Amino acid sequence: MSKGWTKSDWRAKPRIQMPDYPDMTALNAAEAQLAKYPPLVFAGEARKLKKQLALAAEGKAFLLQGGDCAESFAEFSADNIRDTFRVMLQMAVVLTYGAKVPVIKVGRMAGQFAKPRSAPTEVINGVELPSYKGDIINGFDATPEARMPDPNRMLQAYTQAAASLNLLRAFSTGGFADIHRVHSWTLGFAEHDKAERYRELSNRISDALDFMNAAGVNAETAHTLATVDFYTSHEALLLEYEEALCRIDSISGQPVAGSGHMIWIGDRTRQPDGAHVEFCRGVLNPIGLKCGPSTTAEDLKVLMAKLNPQNEAGRLTLIARFGAGKVGEHMPRLIKTVQAEGANVVWSCDPMHGNTIKSSTGYKTRPFDSVLREVREFFAIHKAEGTIPGGVHFEMTGKDVTECTGGLRAVTDEDLSDRYHTACDPRLNASQSLELAFLVAEELTALRAGEKRIAL
Repeated sequence: MSKGWTKSDWRAKPRIQMPDYPDMTALNAAEAQLAKYPPLVFAGEARKLKKQLALAAEGKAFLLQGGDCAESFAEFSADNIRDTFRVMLQMAVVLTYGAKVPVIKVGRMAGQFAKPRSAPTEVINGVELPSYKGDIINGFDATPEARMPDPNRMLQAYTQAAASLNLLRAFSTGGFADIHRVHSWTLGFAEHDKAERYRELSNRISDALDFMNAAGVNAETAHTLATVDFYTSHEALLLEYEEALCRIDSISGQPVAGSGHMIWIGDRTRQPDGAHVEFCRGVLNPIGLKCGPSTTAEDLKVLMAKLNPQNEAGRLTLIARFGAGKVGEHMPRLIKTVQAEGANVVWSCDPMHGNTIKSSTGYKTRPFDSVLREVREFFAIHKAEGTIPGGVHFEMTGKDVTECTGGLRAVTDEDLSDRYHTACDPRLNASQSLELAFLVAEELTALRAGEKRIAL
């Protein structure tokens, strides 16, 4: 993407949120081993995703990005991958009907192992320990030994990512993703005794599928109804891992991040002259940029110029994360900055990170009502500004966890201890994720109806 760039240039830049490995010999050996491994994804896949994201920027597609807060070595299983993939497919069916455009499915999977933290240390049972930064860096157990950064964890993360991708590709093309099968799962949700408002939409989807089937358009006659494109993404936090898996695309000669189809820069690591921006600016993959309340117009100008100097459509996704009640304060000025620069971007809403609170029972949680409110504010601001809401970005799981309060099945503060399994941040469970998809579909349906009225 940038002339004169090399994949190790980030090492000369200021680095934050990254571990200081005590054993450099072990680190060098792990990086050398990773560099010999095949890439996890390929340049052609990243280019295809970029083309689809370019459509999202025009309102001709919609981005659904979701998955784990931080993938775990301990909880890794085929069932967990299947369940999260299934909920993503269910959400996509609902959103496709609401948006009337293709939904781009991107998982926070097969690479989301590292997490930035608000402090370098934490006190547990009176003992100060290094913060847990994700299984690719250190362990969750509250001991000095577990919290020591271990470079060999990168090799285990690679192995788990490769196995995850293998299964995801099989699910995507092996019949599991047949739209008729997926919608039958969605109908089960709509049969819940409190889901009256979602039944009408589910019935309309069923009618559309029945019509298509009667017209001879089904999984046997239309390959696209039985298979899906599914991409992976993660925060490019651990740059030793990213550099080791960076490759040169044999077709274009450009560097590609072989760790995932899409990588993003977090709100804590988006310094224009920092190491993370330096690495991401050089690879051809689609890049996400988290934008929080502290993002200034000047920083955004510099970051857009660095990360997308050719102003390439689909290259840059701005992932807004402000918190419910704060979208109107911050997003309009960033939208105006993008418009003033004539920048090609996809606008996506992350309603999770700005809505984290501590519950009355002491658990970190996210109220579902706050998540929903931020999504609605995101759509309302884009409507007011005449710009395009291009996607949503959730932390979610296919498991029946109790980590976020509220939703159709009314998780309370007292329920949080029942199945609170996350190692870092609270995730939407399967029911909350699907409920949110129905609510986003309502926003998209209203948006399309407004566009039709304007056209008339």
